Amino acid sequence: MNSRRVNALAAGLLVLLLLASLHLISASLQRSDELGRWFIPLLLFTVVGLTLLFALVGWNLWQLLRDYRRRVAGSRLSARLSVSFLLIALIPVSVVYFFSTRFLSHGIDSWFDLQVDRAMEDALTLSKLSLDLHKRERLKMTENLLGEIEDTSKTATALAINAMRDSSGAFELTLFTTQGKVLAMSHANPEILVPTPPDSGIVQQVIGGENYVGVANGQDGRLLVRCLVLDRQQRGFVLQALYPVPESLSELSRNVQDAYEVYRTRAYMRSQIKFTFALSLALVLMLSLFGAAWAAVYTARRLVQPISDIAEGTRAVAEGDYDKQLPLPRAEDEIGFLVSSFNAMTRRIARARNALEESRHKLQAQHNYLETVLAGLSTGVMAVDSEGRIQTANRAADQILGLAMGELEGKDLRVLGMRSEALRPFVERIVSGLDTGVREGRDEITLYRGGGRQTLLCRHSTLDSDGGGATGHVLVFDDITELVKAQRDAAWGEVARRLAHEIKNPLTPIQLSAERLRHKYLGKMAPEDGKVLDRATHTIVQQVEAMKAMVNDFSDYAKPSKLQLAPLPVDDFLSEVIALYEGNPQQVVMDLGAPGLAIEADPVRLRQVMHNLLKNALEAAGEDGRIVVSSTTGKKEGNDFVEIAVSDNGPGFDVGLLDQVFEPYVTNKTKGTGLGLAIVKRIITDHGGVVQAENQPAGGGRVMLRLPAMAQSGDTSGEPPVDAAGEGGAR
Repeated sequence: MNSRRVNALAAGLLVLLLLASLHLISASLQRSDELGRWFIPLLLFTVVGLTLLFALVGWNLWQLLRDYRRRVAGSRLSARLSVSFLLIALIPVSVVYFFSTRFLSHGIDSWFDLQVDRAMEDALTLSKLSLDLHKRERLKMTENLLGEIEDTSKTATALAINAMRDSSGAFELTLFTTQGKVLAMSHANPEILVPTPPDSGIVQQVIGGENYVGVANGQDGRLLVRCLVLDRQQRGFVLQALYPVPESLSELSRNVQDAYEVYRTRAYMRSQIKFTFALSLALVLMLSLFGAAWAAVYTARRLVQPISDIAEGTRAVAEGDYDKQLPLPRAEDEIGFLVSSFNAMTRRIARARNALEESRHKLQAQHNYLETVLAGLSTGVMAVDSEGRIQTANRAADQILGLAMGELEGKDLRVLGMRSEALRPFVERIVSGLDTGVREGRDEITLYRGGGRQTLLCRHSTLDSDGGGATGHVLVFDDITELVKAQRDAAWGEVARRLAHEIKNPLTPIQLSAERLRHKYLGKMAPEDGKVLDRATHTIVQQVEAMKAMVNDFSDYAKPSKLQLAPLPVDDFLSEVIALYEGNPQQVVMDLGAPGLAIEADPVRLRQVMHNLLKNALEAAGEDGRIVVSSTTGKKEGNDFVEIAVSDNGPGFDVGLLDQVFEPYVTNKTKGTGLGLAIVKRIITDHGGVVQAENQPAGGGRVMLRLPAMAQSGDTSGEPPVDAAGEGGAR
């Protein structure tokens, strides 16, 4: 069930309830005693219902106005039909309301004519006079009965009072003293033994010498005439008599009294009755108007809906929605035929569109597959058109070049050099290669960036169209920086291994020969010649020892490390190492931030690394230097790591050698082989970590070691979060 049908059912049910409420209001107005009890609740219910109906009508009119302003298909025709239907209902209902209120006002005024008012008062007076006459007769009869009782002895009074009640037609006769003592009593119902007591005020009135007669209500609802008469012989007797009022007289008096009260009540509420009837008519008018307004809008929309659907469907097809299907109207008329034809047309268009869309999806799938393949490559790929504008690039190109290539699509290739000064040589070499017209080319380009030297291997190829002309170029480039470093490290390792083998063998005979010459000839030579021989042989031995140390360093650098791995608490290990430097004049400070965290490492080799770094830092810082050894933890790509840093406040690394400090024989020291940091890098790399060197902004150098941390269970974490091996500098 759609929302429009629910709306119609709700509105119909609301109108029926309001009609029932107005009917009950009209019925309550016929009897004034029910007016106050039912009129207000029914009026409140009607007002609430009319408010809901008004809100429903307002909502429909607002929707119609909104559609009209938005130029929704069919809204203009719906608005015109709604206004026409509303005027057709409004004019006759307004005329009926106008004349009804006038007739109602005159009719209520006619109820309260002066002659009717006088007749009601005369009837009430006549009824009272008739009842007074009956009361006087009964009082006279009671006095006569008391006279008979006075002539009767006290012993015979109890017997005579029954005969008196029967003969007089009294309902009850009671003889009692002025003190209230009952002397005799007779009742029409022999089962009743207790007399009906009069009010004390009436008794006092009678004792005062004034007989009493009045009307009272009996237990069965009948009217009774009560008479009280005082004994005239001063015996202190009072006779009470209760006489039933004749049914005809009682009914007549009651009817006249009720009619008069109703008349006076309505006369008093004359203005209120007018207002109430006028309000009821106004409620009927509003119900009619609101109902007519809602019916007009609902009917107009229902009539115009098929035409609106066709107009909306035509607009949807014009916008490319070929799956649009219109709901078929229930009536099989010309509009229904038009709707069926429209649906058949859109189905044919949709089938043709789907075939075209399927072909496009296949092409898109191939394109997505190609993009997926390119995204998974570690090689940077970039496509440029024949005019040198960037068409597309994969993620590896973003990472290698350090730029968001997606933002540069459609721009000239030279923009890369403008965005990054370090890429200018790369752009110039590529552009010059493309300008030569060579269809394929290969080049190795070295870039100098903030992180050091970067080597790229670039290749380009020309794309041809079906007609044979060039449509663009494909650029493929790899970051071979690590490969070059690895090749260089391997070459140095091979050189070191051969040098160690070739040099170490003759060193020992040279040293022994020098020592033998010194021992054999030093005592046989003149003092001056002996000094020369001593100094010469000492120099030979000293230089041979230095050569042996250098050869040992070469050997350590060339041969692979045989690590003895074991869990090693980082902070405890650093504390032990730094404790060995407490006697140095330089200040060595610890800033440990990895409590309880361990790494899997070779303690001997790692201690060699720390001593090498601390020795370099102490030499660079000078006598008043300050060395800081710190440890921190971090996480990257789900792996925990420990970072150990050794910082000093010396002059820092030479900027020109910053990217070569971990290569062999790179040093600016007057003494040293240049193998210390190279061995440090080799040891850290064997541990699965990375090493990096940098200059601090405030001055001084810093070397950072990142090693994988062990999991809580004691397992190693895996790979390091970053790969910065080979970056650094010399002092």
